[in-house]
Amino acid sequence: MAFTFFFRDRHTLEHLSRLISDYTKGFSNIKIWDAGSAMGPEPYTFAMILSETIGPYAFRKVQVTASDIDEHDKYGDIIKEAVYPKSELVRMPEDIFEKYFKPTDKTDMYKIVPEITSCMKFLKHDLLTLTPFDSNFHAIICKNVLLHFQPNQRIEVIKMFNQCLEPGGFLVTEQTQPMPPECSHLFEKAVPDANIYRKLGS
Repeated sequence: MAFTFFFRDRHTLEHLSRLISDYTKGFSNIKIWDAGSAMGPEPYTFAMILSETIGPYAFRKVQVTASDIDEHDKYGDIIKEAVYPKSELVRMPEDIFEKYFKPTDKTDMYKIVPEITSCMKFLKHDLLTLTPFDSNFHAIICKNVLLHFQPNQRIEVIKMFNQCLEPGGFLVTEQTQPMPPECSHLFEKAVPDANIYRKLGS
């Protein structure tokens, strides 16, 4: 299970949204995979940031797939419902909260607006099977899982991510997890101050 919260590592996700905006200009669709999504704060955070960056019209082309091993079979329902307690939303900017969350009939519970939830789907997936469920992603975010794997497992999962990315697509990893030397020929650093890597080659 991954651990995260809304607007965690905002700096990195804002970097990625700007890179995606430039990279996907003219594309008919934009495919993002958030691996290790837990109950949805990270993929929903990135969706909101990306919507702010590319605008609501271009955002209609976005599909975010959130995945997690989800051992208790509950994350899919939580992400689909997109309802979260106010206590989990206090870190986000007030203007973003007011724009993308609406109160529900339950005290201090807020629901993400359809403009954002319509781009999101959830799949139960175990990264260590090394079997991707799709390909041709323009970005893969995996910031909460790799640190729990053994070094050789991290290498194999990163190689799988590389195979799933479009040429020039981006991989985002936890700030404490540098790119293994065994995978350094597959990616280049996209920005100097965040662990965002661009896929090399075809």
